Amino acid sequence: MHEDVERCVRAVQSKDARFDGWFFTGVVTTGIYCRPSCPVVPPKPENMRFYPSAAAAQQAGFRACKRCRPDTSPGSPEWNHRADVVARAMRLIADGVVDREGVPGLAGRLGYSTRQVERQLNAELGAGPLALARAQRAQTARLLIETTPLPMGDIAFAAGFASIRAFNDTVREVFALTPTQLRDRVAKGHPPAGSGTLSLRLPFRAPLCPDNLFGHLTATAVPGVEEWRDGAFRRTMRLPHGHGIAALSPRPDHVACTLTLSDLRDLTIAISRCRWMLDLDADPVAVDDLLRADPAMAPLVDKSPGRRVPRTMDAPEFAVRAVLGQQVSVAAARTHAARLVTAHGDPITDPGGGLTHLFPTPAALAELDPEALAFPKTRRTTLTTLVDALSNGEIDLGVGSDWDEARTRLYALPGFGPWTVETIAMRALGDPDAFIPGDLGIKNAAKALGLPATPAALTKHAARWRPWRAYAVQYLWATSDHPINLLPAN
Repeated sequence: MHEDVERCVRAVQSKDARFDGWFFTGVVTTGIYCRPSCPVVPPKPENMRFYPSAAAAQQAGFRACKRCRPDTSPGSPEWNHRADVVARAMRLIADGVVDREGVPGLAGRLGYSTRQVERQLNAELGAGPLALARAQRAQTARLLIETTPLPMGDIAFAAGFASIRAFNDTVREVFALTPTQLRDRVAKGHPPAGSGTLSLRLPFRAPLCPDNLFGHLTATAVPGVEEWRDGAFRRTMRLPHGHGIAALSPRPDHVACTLTLSDLRDLTIAISRCRWMLDLDADPVAVDDLLRADPAMAPLVDKSPGRRVPRTMDAPEFAVRAVLGQQVSVAAARTHAARLVTAHGDPITDPGGGLTHLFPTPAALAELDPEALAFPKTRRTTLTTLVDALSNGEIDLGVGSDWDEARTRLYALPGFGPWTVETIAMRALGDPDAFIPGDLGIKNAAKALGLPATPAALTKHAARWRPWRAYAVQYLWATSDHPINLLPAN
C-alpha cells in the first residue's frame, strides 16, 4: 500500500479513515508523521513520505503527530488474513514475545534464524523486530503516563523498557515531549484511574456490527470466566505476569475498554488480546465488497454490514471448549465448561462483577479424571488426547502458529473432524478463510437462500467468497434468531 504513492496521496487528501493503519505519512517540512485521516490541512504531495509502519516512520526521524495520534491507529488488516512469516511475526510482536523472549525467541517460534526474520521484516515494514517492539512500548508508555498516577520509574518498567534512560529518550523522540509534559497535557479535567485499572478506547475501521460479535461471546460465555454485565462483555484473562479482567462495551466509533490488571507490564498484551478477540483490525469494506458480489449474500451484507468474527483470548481454552461443544447444545457446552472451571480453574476476586476463575490451563486439565466427565467415552478420549497434546507442546495454536500445520495436527487426533478443526481455525487461530459447510446453521441458511446445501456443493460455491469465508459464516448464521446473533439486553 505505502508504495502506491498516488493512492496514498488521495487517501490523505480525502482524510480517509479506512486507510488508518495501512500506512503512515511523514511530513518532511514539519518532521511529524500522521495517520491518513489526520484532521489538519493536508501537506503538499511533494512533502509527503509514506511508511508501512509507525516504527519505520520513527526510524526515519519523524515524531508522532499530537493531533491524530497515529500510534493509536487500528492495526494493519494484513496481519489478520495472511499466514506467512511476516504476518505471524507481527502477531507475535503484538503479543509481547520480543519483550519477553527477545528476537531469538521470536525467531525460534517462527522456525527461522534471527537474520532471516530481521531481513524479511525490514524488507516489508521498513523496521526490524526490535524497532517494532520499541514503537509498541512507546504506545504503552503513553497510555500509562496519561491514564494512571504511577511514578515514571514504574511506568518505564511496566511498558517494557530496560532502563529509565531508554524510556525517557524514546518518549522524547517519538512524541517530542518529556514524560512529564505528556502527563501535564491531559491532566486538567482528566483525573487518572486507580493503579491497576485503565479505561481506554479501542478504535476500529467502520462499519462494525456489534450484534453477532457481542451476542456470540455472551451466548456462549462460560460462567465464572465470562459474563455480560451493565452493557459490557467481561472476561478473565491469563497473562504472562499475572491475570486481568477486561470489560468491553460497543460504542458507535470505538469499543470502550476497562482493564483491571494485577501487573501493568501486561497492558500491551491485554490490549492486543482484546483487539484480537473482537477482530478490530479487520478491513470490513474489503470483506463486504467481495461478499456483496454474490447476489445471494448481498442482501445479508447490506442489512448489517461490518460483521466481525468473534475470536478468543486463549486458543487452547477455545480448543477445549470446541470439543465440549461437539454434538450438544450451547447450554450443555457451557455447563460442561463451567464444571471444568470450578474443578480445575484458578480462583480470582472480581469486586466489579461475578467472575470467579481463570479458565484452567492444559497442564491443569491434564490431571483431570476422565471418569468424572459427564459425556460419552469417545468424547472423553478426544478431550484428554487434546489436552495432552496441548500440554506437551505437540500442537501450537498461538497467534504466531502455522495454520496449515495446526490443522494437520488437529486432524490427527481422535474425534477431530472438519467441524471441530475449522471452528478452531476460525475462532482460535484467526484464519479468515476457515469454513464449516457441515454446520447445521450454515446448511439451513444455505437452503433458505437457495444456495447448495450439501457440504461439497456449498464449498464449491463458496470459493467465490475466499479469502473471507469465515465472515460469510457470520452472515449466514445471522439468518436465524439464535441468541448468538443478538446484542444482549442490558
